[in-house]
Amino acid sequence: MSLTNKILMIRPTSFSYNHETAVNNHYQKKTDIEDFSAISKKVTSEFDEFKLALERNGIHVYCFEEIPSLRTPDSLFPNNWISTHKDGFLFLYPMFAENRRRERRQDIIDFFVKKNQYSKIIDIASLYEKKNEFLEGTGSMVLDRFNKIVYAAISDRTHISPLSYFCKKINFELISFHASQKFEEGEQLIYHTNVMMSLCENFVIICLESIKNEIERKKILESFNKTGKQIIDISYDQVKKFCGNVLELKSNDSGNILAMSTAAYNAFSVSQKGIIKNFCKIVHSPLENIEKYGGGGARCMIAEIFFKPIKN
Repeated sequence: MSLTNKILMIRPTSFSYNHETAVNNHYQKKTDIEDFSAISKKVTSEFDEFKLALERNGIHVYCFEEIPSLRTPDSLFPNNWISTHKDGFLFLYPMFAENRRRERRQDIIDFFVKKNQYSKIIDIASLYEKKNEFLEGTGSMVLDRFNKIVYAAISDRTHISPLSYFCKKINFELISFHASQKFEEGEQLIYHTNVMMSLCENFVIICLESIKNEIERKKILESFNKTGKQIIDISYDQVKKFCGNVLELKSNDSGNILAMSTAAYNAFSVSQKGIIKNFCKIVHSPLENIEKYGGGGARCMIAEIFFKPIKN
């Protein structure tokens, strides 16, 4: 599996509750708070602490400040609008919430294009948003970059047409399925694949009970077996604590790390932590307000950066 030690993060300075995303992100806690100034400061503090923890563990963070005038309450989740790939691809993705589409910043795109000369910029957003079909980057897709497989849970944020288009462009196999979970509103599709699944170099964290269709579940398990992944099966309750919303990164120092929130760390069982620690170091940081009001966790805050290999 291809890992990176370079990531993009967007530092939030005017975080607020996003009512447009709350309609199908059931991990966001409903709130009637009008003045988010105090919570916004806590969110910025959580971000800074998490970023510092990653940097202390050998991760290079390309950090951009949120632009308040854009009015993008979820700007700290950049993995939904951009992804980069070693073969020179840079993808831009169609997003469900209209106010999130303003997150696609030309200055950030230009920075990475200039730095690495991405030769293939694929703007999926311009093709599919007008059709109301969406694919929210590595929130919608969990990528096995080494084996060239896309795992994707179909939802209001993840449609089959842009998925197929992405896979065709990058020559990846698509394994799509449906995942759901019970909330106060009843059984609901899980809005992003990376909430219930994280693919790592030697293991996979996944909520298998969320995949109700036996045929779909069997196909996924066969793929994990074929690609040599040890399975850490998490529960619904662990999904709600963002145990699936974690990301393995390659440290500059030594070995790999698994980035997660402190809530996720505390929710993993001792035996599950033991499996993880066999392969990588766990790095966790408190993200309580980000998870509560943003409905996303550690993985959502990170867009992996892959540069084309330098030719000698």
